[in-house]
Amino acid sequence: MDSKPRELPTETELSLLQLLWDQGPATIRRLTELLYPGGSASHYATVQKLLERLEDKGYVRRDRSSMTHVFEAKIRRDQYIGGQMRAMADRLCGGSLTPLLTHLLQAERLSAEERRELRRLLNQTDRPKSDRDG
Repeated sequence: MDSKPRELPTETELSLLQLLWDQGPATIRRLTELLYPGGSASHYATVQKLLERLEDKGYVRRDRSSMTHVFEAKIRRDQYIGGQMRAMADRLCGGSLTPLLTHLLQAERLSAEERRELRRLLNQTDRPKSDRDG
């Protein structure tokens, strides 16, 4: 991403961003169909305005190379989540992620697969960087 978005997306803008993360690049028409099945011209205009806002905020980019513009997420979902987690840790936990992670692990029931993945990630981060690269 070229520059870090400064303003958070609204809930409605975030729903559009999630569609772009899930579906990949899309036109306004496609996004309107996904958000408002059988939607009207006013729905199309709403999606267009939301995309313009997301573009202004730095979350999406627009490909203008053809007559029909295609929008894509400019920030990955994991980047967004990481930024939100970091901001929450800063606000609530003096910058430490440990209380947030501890709460999530204690409050949520994780599947065996999710626990294996967490262990794999923890083991990977425990190894020296040179071991991880090779």
